[in-house]
Amino acid sequence: MAEVVVFHHALGLTPGVRVFADGLSRAGHRVHVPDLYEGRLFGTLEEGTAHAREIGVGTVIERGAAAAEGAASAPVCVGISLGVLPAQKYAQTAPGVRGAVLLEACVPPSEFGPGWPGGVPVQVHGMDADPFFAGEGDLDAARALAEESPDAESFLYPGDRHLFTDSGLASYDPEAAKQVTERVLAFLTRIDDAPRPPTG
Repeated sequence: MAEVVVFHHALGLTPGVRVFADGLSRAGHRVHVPDLYEGRLFGTLEEGTAHAREIGVGTVIERGAAAAEGAASAPVCVGISLGVLPAQKYAQTAPGVRGAVLLEACVPPSEFGPGWPGGVPVQVHGMDADPFFAGEGDLDAARALAEESPDAESFLYPGDRHLFTDSGLASYDPEAAKQVTERVLAFLTRIDDAPRPPTG
């Protein structure tokens, strides 16, 4: 059993995010899904992103770090779009993190430190024509990460949808989301079978 923390996207902790997390939980993992928006939900990316800017993206990241610290001593961090920011920063900077999954976003590791930490496996998933993932530099960052780190792997899916893993949204792509879930579950199994890193 892996300890997993799932960080939601810019629309908030939607039912679709909970469904995704429940899929990991049903596979036997202990999954935590913190609400970084304190109950707020939004209908569009523009509204959700505006809220994140209003409270401060730094606040979102700090809330994510506090949630991860309170949930588990050696978690796997899973971020969806905006949630990649707290997931990626925590995975890069906190001791003992066992892995990370970055869904539909990726920032250069230099944003949070000198580079991706050795021995911390990471997956990146996104659509090849998503205007946010492919058009705003995230795909380039994912490719650079895969080249830089032997512990990184990147998966591309055909399509132009953003938030395609959220089953409650019009952007949901069932086939691609199923592939993501299968790959994430296989990833968690490999991590669960691996020795735990030191936490101190």
